[in-house]
Parts: sequence; structure tokens; C-alpha cells
Amino acid sequence: MANFRTHFGVALGGGALAAYAGWQASLWSFNEGWPLAVLTAFGGILPDIDSDHSYAIRLIFTLLAVLAVIAGALWLQSRLAPGPLVLACGGLYLGVRYLAGAIFKRFTVHRGIWHSLLASFLCGMGTAAMSFHLLDQPAPMAWIQGLALSGGALIHLLLDELYSVDLVGSRLKRSFGTAFKLFDYREPGNAVLWLLLGIALAPWLPPWATLLELVSRGVAPWL
Repeated sequence: MANFRTHFGVALGGGALAAYAGWQASLWSFNEGWPLAVLTAFGGILPDIDSDHSYAIRLIFTLLAVLAVIAGALWLQSRLAPGPLVLACGGLYLGVRYLAGAIFKRFTVHRGIWHSLLASFLCGMGTAAMSFHLLDQPAPMAWIQGLALSGGALIHLLLDELYSVDLVGSRLKRSFGTAFKLFDYREPGNAVLWLLLGIALAPWLPPWATLLELVSRGVAPWL
């Protein structure tokens, strides 16, 4: 299968190319474009969060811990004295980085639900919702950022499938078909939980009409 560098490099390259093309086409400014490349690169390593010993899970939970510390500091700075604030932020970092990471490892398996189209699209939806409500991004840009993350995840799944084809030996490896799938067919209950999560997330999404307009604008030049 493709390694961390391959996933990250190809997704970053694809995201940078798309961001540059959109900038040149005046679809977004340069400052709006480079985060799209970063989101695509992040999406490119996201499916490997279910691999216990991968660079991806360590990097992702480290980033989540840093974000938790920043959010906690902003929320608690007016409520706690400097000493307790430092202790609280340290606890947040350790809790997210190690405790949450260990729990996540316990309940996930490699090439499971995270290696699926369902997870890729729902993570993109979550990104769009957070961008729209927490970062106050306009609806079109929020959807584009969600699509960037989903696009990076799809690049990851496609690379895994491509690396499952042994061109030299003219055969398919046992891992073929375990990445680019609709959901984890071994655990259909997980798919139901993710669908319920998507339903709960739906009211927080940017307007669907905006997404449909973006898709129609993207498809129209090819018709």
C-alpha cells in the first residue's frame, strides 16, 4: 500500500494544483486558496487515522490536542487564574493526545469505516459545517473547504487501490477492494451510526442550494 509520504505528497500536490487553478480562474483569492491545499493534504492522510502505528494517527491527534488547548485557553482564560489555566490546558493536551488516541485505537480497525466513501463524505460535511458556523466562512467557501477535505480522502482511497494492483506479477493483492468502498461491509452497524451522525449534522450545514450551484458550475463547462 502507499506510505505516508506518498499519500501526503500526492494529496498536497493535487490540492495545490486545484487551489492554483481556482485562483487563476478568479474563483477565490490566494489567501482563500492555500487553505484548500492544506485541507486536501490533511484529507489525504485522514483515512489512516485507523492505523494504530501510522504517522497519520500521531499527527492527527497531536493537531487535535493543540486545537483543544487553543479552544480551552480561549474559553477558560477569563474563568481561571494563570496557574490553574496552565494545568487545565496541559490536561486537555494529554487527554486528547494520549487518552482519546488510545480509546480511538481500541475501537477502530485498519481499513475499516475510515477507509470508505461514507467516512470521506461525512468528514467533508463536518468540515463545511465547522467552517460555516465556527469560522464564519461564506456558504460557498465553506462547501469548497469541505469538498477539499473529502477530495484528499478520496485521493488516499484511490492510491491504496492502485497500490493493490501488482503490475509486475499481473495480479491483485489481497488488500484490493478494502479501501475504495461505500462503507465497511464487515461492520454494517458502524455505517448506521455514521448515517445517524450525518442526519444530526444536516441542520448545521451551509445551504444545500449553494452546493448544488457549485456542482452545476463545475459540471457545466464539460457539457
